[in-house]
Amino acid sequence: MSRQHQLRHSSRPAGVRRHNSATVPVTIRDRRPVAGFRHRGWQTTGTKLEDFNAPEQWHPTCESGHARYIVQPAGEGFRHAVTAEEVRNRLSQLDERFTRQLEVVQLSGMTRKRQLFPLYGMQWGTAVYLYPIEESLVEVYPRPPAPQQEIEARMYGGRWSYDGKLWRLTWTEATIKDFYLNNVLIHEIGHLNDHRNSNSRDRERYANWFAIEYGYRATQRTRQRAPIHSAR
Repeated sequence: MSRQHQLRHSSRPAGVRRHNSATVPVTIRDRRPVAGFRHRGWQTTGTKLEDFNAPEQWHPTCESGHARYIVQPAGEGFRHAVTAEEVRNRLSQLDERFTRQLEVVQLSGMTRKRQLFPLYGMQWGTAVYLYPIEESLVEVYPRPPAPQQEIEARMYGGRWSYDGKLWRLTWTEATIKDFYLNNVLIHEIGHLNDHRNSNSRDRERYANWFAIEYGYRATQRTRQRAPIHSAR
């Protein structure tokens, strides 16, 4: 399915709840922080949550001591790349200090609004959201990938191809799980642990480093490296 990657501004004021809890006082600890994204395709980095019309459900801090796992239907034509159990197992391999703040992992469903600005994942407050992939495991884009995106996909076994009109990124069952568990998920955990940077570009740079250090390099010995294919 080809994506029309258009950025739209939400008319919803920042900080307004989407669910029926508008009467609940918003404490300092419950205010909406800046979101961290794992983009798909050619979008530029540094986009704020209010810059696209694909809001998520906000999960207030609950201090339960254990992360909750929420699985939504992926949506017609889509599937979840990983299961909640696979995510739980992968997170258990990280040092506990990196996950102690995590309270919710949500495997979100794909909607029409979210297709306007597709993401692999997002961190928002103490929650991490993972988004579905096409059932065919083939992503289709009208523009070529940035060099970093092209190289990064190949690191996890994704294959870029071009048919003269559209660019395609093809995954297998094994490579998409590797990418989500050791890049997307760890990238968002990196955002969760970034307490120093406030600039969106710096936050993205830190999350990228975190994903390489604690995702790619940490599993390099056990990963079955896929051959590099030319996208041209």
